[in-house]
Amino acid sequence: MVNTTIGKYGRIDILVNSAGALGTMWSLEEVTEEDWDRIIDLNLKSVFLCCKAIVPGMKERKYGRIINISSMGAVSPPRSVVHYHAAKAGVISLTENMALELVGYNIRVNAIVPGPIQTDYYEPRLKNMTDKEREDYFATKGKTAPMQRMGKAEEIANVALFLVTEQSSYITGESINVAGGLPLMSLGI
Repeated sequence: MVNTTIGKYGRIDILVNSAGALGTMWSLEEVTEEDWDRIIDLNLKSVFLCCKAIVPGMKERKYGRIINISSMGAVSPPRSVVHYHAAKAGVISLTENMALELVGYNIRVNAIVPGPIQTDYYEPRLKNMTDKEREDYFATKGKTAPMQRMGKAEEIANVALFLVTEQSSYITGESINVAGGLPLMSLGI
């Protein structure tokens, strides 16, 4: 993947690590070691491997922007999804460590921590619903956030765009919540 991209564009200046999946078994007793390894590999190891592959070129050019997508479940889980939430918490820690290590090379590393975002992830459970039922489903899911709605993929993309521009030139090692105010819930607000 990295060689193909460099072959086509000559270099990689921006990396967004956005792979993710929950799996089907979530609780400690349900998750098998194979499930654990698969979800950790997909959600955390993939971030490590992609960064390891592109960072040498960024260091050589003394320029790079890395954005890692975590999850609100990493910092404030609504229910137990042990492997996924552990992996996404690892993404935040990896982000902070890489930011510290790479700051002297003009490589900024940040994380986006999404809350409930209306994406294709929900499609399997919505496939037999009418348009009105789908609308009601997303309205109900959205009520879990103080903003009373689900986020849109574009809202995540807008934060990512901000993080790769000079408008964010003094930001590195941060985890930015894009969650409709969900972190306020832990404060009892």
